[in-house]
Amino acid sequence: MGIVRTEITLKNALDVGNAQQGIIKDPEIRQTVVQAVVDTGALNLVINEELRRQLGLRVVGTSGATLADNTRKTVKIAGPIEVHWKNRSMVCQPWVVDSGNVLLGAIPLEGMDLMVDPVNQTVAGVHGEEAVFLLL
Repeated sequence: MGIVRTEITLKNALDVGNAQQGIIKDPEIRQTVVQAVVDTGALNLVINEELRRQLGLRVVGTSGATLADNTRKTVKIAGPIEVHWKNRSMVCQPWVVDSGNVLLGAIPLEGMDLMVDPVNQTVAGVHGEEAVFLLL
């Protein structure tokens, strides 16, 4: 299977909350549209430092991580951030690394009820057009 990319919108979740409360106006929400590499081997959403600063995300901690080349590294944890794909969204705390690519990992994919369609090399809803979540 080749590299699968998809367009996602990233929004500063604190700005979204402030807009909902009337503290700022909707156009003031810091957000951007990016082409993300869909990486089911990655656990979380991964962004770079430039994107973290552009969105005004604060660093909330650090964590050890194993990169694709099997090296161990301490990465920043930022957030919160809203991830939007078409009519779906979820909130997470992205990892910040020195890579140029945004990686859409397993947790945000699962959080939006998405999967990789290996035949068409696209992202698709696990249950079709509407997200379905099981509450156990």
